[in-house]
Amino acid sequence: MPRSSVASAPPAPLLALPPAARRPAPLGAAAPVPPVNALVRRYVPRAEAVSCEPLTQGLLNRGYRLTTTRGTFFLKQHVDAPTSDRATITRQHRATERLHALGVPVAPPLPAVDGRTVAVVGGHCYALHPWVEGRHRDGAQLTRGGSRRLGALLGLVHTCLERVMGGAPAEPHGSADPEDTHRAIEALLALVRARHPRDPFDELAEQRLLERRRLLAEHAHRRPGPAAPGSGGWVHGDFHPLNLLYRGAEPAAIVDWDRLGVQPRAEEAVRAALIFYVQPTGRLDLPKVRAYARAYRRSAGAGAAELAAAVHRVWWERLNDFWILRWRYELRDSRADPQFPAASALTVWWTREYEAVRDAFAG
Repeated sequence: MPRSSVASAPPAPLLALPPAARRPAPLGAAAPVPPVNALVRRYVPRAEAVSCEPLTQGLLNRGYRLTTTRGTFFLKQHVDAPTSDRATITRQHRATERLHALGVPVAPPLPAVDGRTVAVVGGHCYALHPWVEGRHRDGAQLTRGGSRRLGALLGLVHTCLERVMGGAPAEPHGSADPEDTHRAIEALLALVRARHPRDPFDELAEQRLLERRRLLAEHAHRRPGPAAPGSGGWVHGDFHPLNLLYRGAEPAAIVDWDRLGVQPRAEEAVRAALIFYVQPTGRLDLPKVRAYARAYRRSAGAGAAELAAAVHRVWWERLNDFWILRWRYELRDSRADPQFPAASALTVWWTREYEAVRDAFAG
């Protein structure tokens, strides 16, 4: 997973982490220095390490810019993965190698001297990738033409994943139960109200929780059923601005394939748009969303009805979701706090502008 060496604009709020990703990796205040010498011997045996600089962007991964006498690389520690999960990481690596062969802009991992792409040192899994020069771009930095290219790229990812991964196993994709959500709201409200002294974030959290409780009561009858048969497929799983590097106006590399898995494909397209095109006020840039969605549908062969159904399911997901507040109040992890104002405002605005949002994706 290469990273940019060029300063980027502040990232868009990361509103689309799938449920499996909503657990903060056990990152400390300062990342420990990886076993650089042992890793260099495995991957670049005739080189010497010059520097190993931790990268600060991202919530769930630990990465380093590793400079050696034989080049610069991206060193990734798979924080969430136990060494027993080496086969899963290897599967992700093989997928990126095959995608690269099909022309998808990715940066496959480099093999070590033993031919493996995953190195286990000191009980941790590591991988080395080429360093890709580029920068991250959010939706505000993309033109409508750039939005069309983005939608077409995600459609290409989905169609190529179907080729390299084979048929997707049938998996049930239900929807959140509003009764469970009401219980979660009450538990979070108790935690918010127990804080002394309270800060502006706590005040906003209480306001949004009360607001969400009211919205759920009004819209509980709109709970979607299971995802339609055949809608599932292999997806990137975490497609957002910090996982896409640009060189100029063109995408240079899609990175971080840790969440590769089976989900409704059109729902990934909707979640990605929420991240790229949400504005600080919590609104979506609907003209760009429309350009993006039309290109995705053409590239992926997805119909308007599939996108409309995905919009409804993701809207319901957002209406019932409080992962940022769970991190803060239950796990005492505040890394996602800056995302909350836009994320919580988006849910309210989307509920009010439901038809316009659906039309932007499916019209």
